[in-house]
Amino acid sequence: MASQIALDDVDRGLLHELLMDARQSYHKLASKLGIAVGTVRARIQRLEKSGVIIDYSVRLNHEIIGYTLTAVTEVTVSKGKLLETEKEIATWPFVCAVYDITGLTDVLVIAKFRTREDLSSFTKRLLSLPFVERTNTHVVLSSAKEDFRLL
Repeated sequence: MASQIALDDVDRGLLHELLMDARQSYHKLASKLGIAVGTVRARIQRLEKSGVIIDYSVRLNHEIIGYTLTAVTEVTVSKGKLLETEKEIATWPFVCAVYDITGLTDVLVIAKFRTREDLSSFTKRLLSLPFVERTNTHVVLSSAKEDFRLL
């Protein structure tokens, strides 16, 4: 587990602004937050070095680019091969998240697909893994919220 670092109001303000638009210049961020450009630069570098900021990305509207199906799949893994199985699944296309969970199943996989055939192939591939005992797939009908930008 990664070690935690304390964030102050300036850090939280910077992170919030970057989450909303990571393309903002240091000058614009400094102006919005009422701090010096040098402070913005130093704080962002510290947040990157400490691992708080992992990388910079763009949010996509997946439905507009054809990923109209979202599936949440519970996976039961046998014989103590949980980590190996999770690492394998995490490398597959379509997979957005792989979680090691508590409860009746071992793994929760969130994935997005263009077609039912893609989802079917994905499910069959999961079931073909040597230590996957069973899966239980839920197809998302609608999404009230999907946004991992939290602070």
